[in-house]
Amino acid sequence: MRLKAYKYRLYPNKKQQILLSKHFGACRWLYNYALAKKIEYYTKKKKTLSRFEIQKELVGMKKQEETSWLKEINSQSLQASLANLDKAYTQFFRKKKRFPKFKSKKDKQSVQFLQKTNVDFENNKLYVMKFREGIKAKFHREFDGKIKTATISRTPTGKYFVSILVEENIDIPKKLKPKIDKALGIDLGIKSFLVTSENQKFDNPKYLKESLKQLKKEQKKLSRKKKGSNNRNKQKIKVAKIYEKITNQRKDFLHKVSRQLIDENQINTYCIENLNVKGMMKNHRLAQSISDVGWNMFVSFLSYKAEWVGKNILQIGRFESSSKTCNVCGKVNQNLTLKDREWVCECDAKHDRDYLAACNIRDFAFDKQNIGQDVSKFTLGEICH
Repeated sequence: MRLKAYKYRLYPNKKQQILLSKHFGACRWLYNYALAKKIEYYTKKKKTLSRFEIQKELVGMKKQEETSWLKEINSQSLQASLANLDKAYTQFFRKKKRFPKFKSKKDKQSVQFLQKTNVDFENNKLYVMKFREGIKAKFHREFDGKIKTATISRTPTGKYFVSILVEENIDIPKKLKPKIDKALGIDLGIKSFLVTSENQKFDNPKYLKESLKQLKKEQKKLSRKKKGSNNRNKQKIKVAKIYEKITNQRKDFLHKVSRQLIDENQINTYCIENLNVKGMMKNHRLAQSISDVGWNMFVSFLSYKAEWVGKNILQIGRFESSSKTCNVCGKVNQNLTLKDREWVCECDAKHDRDYLAACNIRDFAFDKQNIGQDVSKFTLGEICH
């Protein structure tokens, strides 16, 4: 069985937009209310407040005049909001992820529907709880499988989308044992977005840089608008549309590159370096370029596509000297700077730094100490010198 998400554009009418806004607002309010209670409870008792304790309060809240508007909202969507908070709260303590933040009505809004979701491909209608008439949708592709969840979202530009998680009756192929002769080393960069150990290069499209002039112009206009005015709200949408276009362009590029790599029939393993993106962002000269390139998103896309076809992803520990180490004699050239893209080793071997890094990342993942071991089971950072 395979889980796959399908995203479609929605076109709700005015009445449905109002009801969706109530769902967004109620789920956001409950999320913030529960987060505040969890923080207060932990501060006083040094214990975690269960979401089920907060969930019990919902029955009483719906009877109170102040919060009686919760009756209009699908109860399972409210429970899903609490479950999402509980997951984020638990991950912070167990996996050291970022502490959950209070949600704002200015950000992207979403609501989750857990049951009784149906789609009518013929009439282009989506049916979820509380929306009996069905919401008009653009189903550009059909799916076959059991619907698990449906998440309706509204972007800052006012567009509505639904992401439907489907359980498809497709068996995921069993992964083959990684072999170096069928492995591809991948070096991610800024000048060239990606270089492989087969010397295949993908240029960095730099979508943010291309739109930066227009973005600055519109942001300058926004800063001059009076706060709370209709003109300011209109200008906010203009700025949001530019950001939305950049995001869509970047996602489209990353999907195409990851798909092209996965479709390589002779490859069953992809070796990638675990980059410290957060640390690299502290370099103010490179921060904008790093945020624009989307390395983490690419690794995510490549990983789930590889999982679907039974291929391996090996993420090695940070290999700072990957482009400075000669793969012929093993000597490390510490005198190289960022501007040096090519260099010649003492053994007379000529190297392109990006191509060399990709080869070294591949070879590093299959180091001699790992021969005979199933490296596909190694966790992040375990495959290191």
